[in-house]
Amino acid sequence: MLIWINGAFGAGKSTLAEELKSRLPDALDYDPEYVGYLLTKWVPAPDSHDFQDLPLWRRMVAEFAIGLWEEYRRPLIVPMTLVNAAYRDEIFDALAAAKVPLLHVFLDVPADEVRRRIVEQVIIDGVEQADETREFRLRNVERCVAARAHLPAETLVLAGDRHTPAELADLVLAAA
Repeated sequence: MLIWINGAFGAGKSTLAEELKSRLPDALDYDPEYVGYLLTKWVPAPDSHDFQDLPLWRRMVAEFAIGLWEEYRRPLIVPMTLVNAAYRDEIFDALAAAKVPLLHVFLDVPADEVRRRIVEQVIIDGVEQADETREFRLRNVERCVAARAHLPAETLVLAGDRHTPAELADLVLAAA
């Protein structure tokens, strides 16, 4: 099964992914952000500076996940903010067509809490990149939080600010 952990930047996706990985030691970590880093090294960045706006990113994310699933048949843990409904559907439809079992988890955290977390996050980059990353995340808080209203019905929505990472992992594993 592929467990896609979605939500705003700062919602706790990476923390939940680490907790799940400790409980599912055979699981593979897959962070689609690295696909974006790879692409932006060689292709022109979109005007938005969001690599998710590159159609090739969406195609590569889906194909890489499909390849991991088909090759290794191990759980995949995917922490990635994916709030554009059309992009989400594009990727998830490709996974469904390849018969990759998917559990879509959305960590629902209020905007004020997300902002607080982003400001306090330690971002491992150079100072300039860290500032740019933080500003990008802060600019997108409202859009990310608003995505909650447009989730598919089968999405497992969890209050990321009301549970510990261990409790969230319990809920995810129960749903899986």
